[in-house]
Amino acid sequence: MMNRFSKTSAVTALLLALPVSVTAPPVLAENGTQPGTAPLGESKSAKTKMLEAGAKLLQSNDPLKEFDIYLVGFHPMKDHPENQMEAHHYCHQVNEDFAQCVLFDGNTEDANLNGIEYIISEKLFATLPKEEKKYWHPHNGEILSGQLIAPNIPDIAEKALMKEKMNSYGKTWHVWNTGFYKGTPADLLPLGDPMLGWSFNRDGEAMPGLVEERDRKMDINTMEIRKKRDDLHKFANPQSGVDDLKGKFGRPFQDIPGVVDKKSVNN
Repeated sequence: MMNRFSKTSAVTALLLALPVSVTAPPVLAENGTQPGTAPLGESKSAKTKMLEAGAKLLQSNDPLKEFDIYLVGFHPMKDHPENQMEAHHYCHQVNEDFAQCVLFDGNTEDANLNGIEYIISEKLFATLPKEEKKYWHPHNGEILSGQLIAPNIPDIAEKALMKEKMNSYGKTWHVWNTGFYKGTPADLLPLGDPMLGWSFNRDGEAMPGLVEERDRKMDINTMEIRKKRDDLHKFANPQSGVDDLKGKFGRPFQDIPGVVDKKSVNN
């Protein structure tokens, strides 16, 4: 992936691809996705607000400035696959093989930070010890199904971004249940052990209504996005972890073309 695949560079990519006489469409703000819960605590005092204002003027936020890639997808919890959530990723592409993301339960200013995800290339995944690989979920199913999106950047830029993420892996820890879809009620504070997030690798694994609700809120169509990515199937290599949750969702499922577990190829 490009080191700086921000909205600005996405627009640049679009401009380079368009005829000179064509006016590029404006970049739109994301449709608001509100968090499902609010943490316990009193409202901010005037003193706290004053301290925040001073900090904004006098302190830097340099580590956060490079988190300029916005992705939206879904995570089931590996140990409890019925616990599923919409995940808003704000990512920094550190180099060609490694990205780091902070995860929120929405995209508005009151969204709750509920996890982190590291993303590595197929090349780096191959260097991991066997015991470590069980923590890293495959991404091809998310991409080829159309579930993983980069909202409101031009189609040509999103397609390039998703192509670069083919065959990659993510290590995701959710540290706060801010609301599972039709599942365990939200906690009002981060409680308990971190939860290892996983990926959907077959049609039917996502709880009915989960993807559709995201599409409605963000005014997108996952099935149309999926069709636009048909030509990415040829780049898909077999991945580890595709079968880790196979048959554990309690619903009929169907394979996604191109999404194959390495074990089934090697046996």
